[in-house]
Amino acid sequence: MEEIMSKHMAKSAQGSGPGNPETITLNRDTPIQHSAKDAASLGAEALAAGNFPLAILQYTKAIATHPQAVDYYIKRSTAYTRTSPSNQAAALADAEVAVVLAHNRGKRESIAQAQLRRGIALFGLQRYADAGKCFAWVKEKEPKEKSISIWEAKVQDKLSGLESGDSKGAATVKEVPDADTEKAAADAKKAETARACSEKATAPKTSTPVASSAAVATSPSKIRHEWYQAPTTVTITLLAKGVPKDRATVDIQPSSLSISFPLPTGADYDFSLEPLFAPIDPSASTYKIMSTKVEFVLKKAHPGQKWHSLENPHPVPTPSDSTSTSTAPIPSAILNPIPTQDHPPAYPTSSRSGPKNWDQLAASLMKKPTKATDKDAPASAKDDDEDTYVDDDDDDGGDPANAFFKKIFKDADPDTKRAMMKSYQESNGTALSTNWSEVGKGKVETSPPEGMVAKKWGE
Repeated sequence: MEEIMSKHMAKSAQGSGPGNPETITLNRDTPIQHSAKDAASLGAEALAAGNFPLAILQYTKAIATHPQAVDYYIKRSTAYTRTSPSNQAAALADAEVAVVLAHNRGKRESIAQAQLRRGIALFGLQRYADAGKCFAWVKEKEPKEKSISIWEAKVQDKLSGLESGDSKGAATVKEVPDADTEKAAADAKKAETARACSEKATAPKTSTPVASSAAVATSPSKIRHEWYQAPTTVTITLLAKGVPKDRATVDIQPSSLSISFPLPTGADYDFSLEPLFAPIDPSASTYKIMSTKVEFVLKKAHPGQKWHSLENPHPVPTPSDSTSTSTAPIPSAILNPIPTQDHPPAYPTSSRSGPKNWDQLAASLMKKPTKATDKDAPASAKDDDEDTYVDDDDDDGGDPANAFFKKIFKDADPDTKRAMMKSYQESNGTALSTNWSEVGKGKVETSPPEGMVAKKWGE
């Protein structure tokens, strides 16, 4: 009490104003303001910067002045959880006081945040069933809380590994705990008084103010992610600045991905993808936390499988699954295709003798037997050769159709030849007829193919 009075007397002696604020040393070096609001602000900065002992000290001071402030207990509980080593028992005590105060005020958001810190502390104390109940109460108050799904999955994982009758799997907590808020406030005042006395006794005579700085981080509302894929990997980039490497929690599973890290405000940011579009190989997947982003490289369990999105509520059949479940036989025509040369395609025909093999006919017309010399070949062979030899004086360029029409013209009678010549010339190459009785009646008109128009030269 005398210590407090002496501080007020010192204030009266020094005066007040912007140039002469009342201060006490904080970090044994750093001065802080006396008000609870200033202590809470410095506590928030220390929490964001990762200086958890300093955050606990500042929030203890703020609680000593305002023992009914729910947020101060929640933030101090957070700091207790993150200290190394963590003080889960103290974190649970603060969280339960916060739950009682929040219920007294009837604020759903404060109740949800207090129960969340309570559940995290219980999880740290290995009271998994109790933690699960707290997370369920958070879900009732704040269904949109992103971190709940991650914590519920962790609880279920721990519960599934417990033996029957294990006390860790027994839920005993009540929604509103029997926490003594008055005792908590009295303890905070005692701790602050003891700290102030100890600090005054050990503080140097002169001290230099040092400005505290918090890590620059991206606002939660501006954090976004991008992704792209390669045949064997999927790369996900979380665009968030100032993610603390030593306090970020990353969990990569065959069908899920999650990361959680603290924000400057004292809250946690959680990003999760579950279930993923397709299975991945966690052992071959990697991540890297950089100053401006967090990059995940997920190894596809089935290389070559194309992802249409990052998440998929319905499981995607893997190549192995589709192979094992498929019972439809592969057509024999695919496994044992018939060579085209031996079995050419058959075309519809009205001929009584059946379809003709036009490829074979064209090939036979293209054959050019070598003439036997007069000395070596007998007369009968020469006669046969004259009948079967295709004249090669005019080069047809290897076109079977030209060779075919040459053969017809060569073996045709005079009327057929006249019909072919007259119809071809008068129709400008658009018609070829072998019927002289029709062609001889008049001029054969030009008949261009469908969709085309016949024009005279120069038009």
